[in-house]
Amino acid sequence: MSEPDDHDLLARYARENSETAFAALAERHVNLVYSVALRSTGNAHAAEEVSQAVFFILADKAEKLSRRVVLSGWLYQTTRLTAANFLRGEIRRQKREQEAFMQSTLSESAEDLAWQKIAPLLDDALGKLGERDRNAIVLRFFENKNLREVGLATGVSEDAAKMRVNRALEKLRKIFGKRGATFSIAAIAGAVSANSVHAAPAGLAKTIFVVAVAKGAAAGGSTLALVKGTLKLMAWTKAKTTAVTSAVMLLVAGATTVAVKEYQEHRTYPWQIEGNDSRVLERQPPEVRILPSKVKYASWGTTWDKNGNLKLMGTGVSAETTVLNAYDFPYSVRVIGRDRLPGGKYDYIACLPANNEEALQKEVKEKFRATAKREMQAQDVLLFKIQNPNASGLKRSSAASQSGRNTREDGPGFWSCKNSPVSTLAAYLENHLAIPVIDQTGLTDNFDISLKWKQLKWGENKPDELKRAVLDQLGLELVPTNMPIEMLVVEKAK
Repeated sequence: MSEPDDHDLLARYARENSETAFAALAERHVNLVYSVALRSTGNAHAAEEVSQAVFFILADKAEKLSRRVVLSGWLYQTTRLTAANFLRGEIRRQKREQEAFMQSTLSESAEDLAWQKIAPLLDDALGKLGERDRNAIVLRFFENKNLREVGLATGVSEDAAKMRVNRALEKLRKIFGKRGATFSIAAIAGAVSANSVHAAPAGLAKTIFVVAVAKGAAAGGSTLALVKGTLKLMAWTKAKTTAVTSAVMLLVAGATTVAVKEYQEHRTYPWQIEGNDSRVLERQPPEVRILPSKVKYASWGTTWDKNGNLKLMGTGVSAETTVLNAYDFPYSVRVIGRDRLPGGKYDYIACLPANNEEALQKEVKEKFRATAKREMQAQDVLLFKIQNPNASGLKRSSAASQSGRNTREDGPGFWSCKNSPVSTLAAYLENHLAIPVIDQTGLTDNFDISLKWKQLKWGENKPDELKRAVLDQLGLELVPTNMPIEMLVVEKAK
């Protein structure tokens, strides 16, 4: 007989006040919660108190948690918020203690050395990911579930789960790199899998159970205060977009909603400029907007504020580009239903304290009356493979050239890149040929490439010439096939 899943146990507790069911949940997840709390606080006593508060909150919200919620992901995020609440005003001290704790308890293997650098950054970095990406990391590496199990827990196929995990790891790699911890995806995956969860102290699960099911009667005053503060923080996190919108509406006292919206439509804001300037984005007050464009040429980009929170801005862009950036989907060729989006050009900004991608998605729904979702669908694609590994045009970058990546088009029928992975070329081919290109070369080095083909003027479509040049000069072939890939499906909002 299979064990009941998390939501079966939670339902039993909510419906029957089953102490056995809640005790089973505590035993199942206490190591995860305690490990996150310990990493965040660097203090075993504080980690136990945070853990008690988290399960108290779980007991309080048992009736309200939907079956669609990934409980381990929810517990992870709640632990982060609770620990942040605990450490408010002591961030610098906490990081010093956290690093000292990790350095004193870990051995000096290569994997452990990577973990020493990653550990102080991990939970903050995971907090910057969207919920789906964070759930994928927690399920795959904190709970050591295989990809099929990750897919089942998140409602997607095994292939889609693999793509989600890899995409989330790549985002973590970039975040770590910005903080001076430069590691490969494989190193990050290995370090997190081996070190992210440790056994909680003996008896902690029992203590948690007593505190949680007693609804606070057995909890200390500091724990109850921590629970109250965290519940407020969770409520603020959920409602912050609404609060910002309300604040904007109050700028014009006595004006109707229609009048305020019309004022916003016609006003030009300081960020509505040509060119992507991160300094401009950093200076803007908290706001989320999509407005008719006031600029001629398109540009868009992201930046990280001093606290490491992602912010987004674009000007002179299409509705489709706005949607792609809101949903963090880099493949414009892989969009279904783009005809459901309005024409014209738009300027957008999302610079709230956190969760700006989700906030921009809500604005897309309101402004364009559209939503989007990632979905596996069978499509005609080109598989990018090696035919001739000794081709002269595929040159590995030398150590001396590794000052930075760049790509350029110097004229019709000419494309080059420096110190760039083959995926950069695959992305260029996908956009130029207007068909998904799946990189199956297995090449992981960076390359210097100069590619030339017969094309006399801009805008000419010479796909066969381009494919021939790729094969002759680089030894790489494009093989047509049909296979399931992840697409972004745009739908009309209900």
